[in-house]
Amino acid sequence: MLEMLRNLDGAVLLWIQEFLRNDVLSAVLKPYTMLGNAGLLWIAASLAMLCFRRTRRAGCAALLAMALGLLCTNVVLKHLAARPRPWLDVAGLVPLVHEPDPNSFPSGHTCAAFAAAGAWSRTLPERRMGTAGLILAGCMGLSRLYVGVHYPSDVIAGAAVGLLCAWCARRLLERRTKPEA
Repeated sequence: MLEMLRNLDGAVLLWIQEFLRNDVLSAVLKPYTMLGNAGLLWIAASLAMLCFRRTRRAGCAALLAMALGLLCTNVVLKHLAARPRPWLDVAGLVPLVHEPDPNSFPSGHTCAAFAAAGAWSRTLPERRMGTAGLILAGCMGLSRLYVGVHYPSDVIAGAAVGLLCAWCARRLLERRTKPEA
């Protein structure tokens, strides 16, 4: 079963490289995926939300969710799984960006994106703002596949961990802000 998943993961990446990569998409997705380095895009947006009363709760929830996600992915899971980056195992795969971390499972970029977007989707004053965040998070996950630095299962796991961390962050903040009975 694991071998079948590995083969499918590799085949998807080679298909993306063969049939989807082009100069136009590369010009958009390479810089976009790099905005996710260290969660930069999501942290900056969340910090900006702290400046406004209407979005302050969303900013706090997202920052907490991303901190939890960082602990889960980059501190614990990547080291436990120790799954090598795809270009090390998939013959013919050429990454478009350099990733210094040799471990790929789960995707930290995707985790941060979904942690922030998951927190925003339930705490921002307008539903469409949260929906936009989730769409951007999905694009971050897809960009990680496009540039060839993560397997599809890495991205799916990163999204799941991020959404779980968003849920936990929202629950922790709800507990903290509930008035004492």
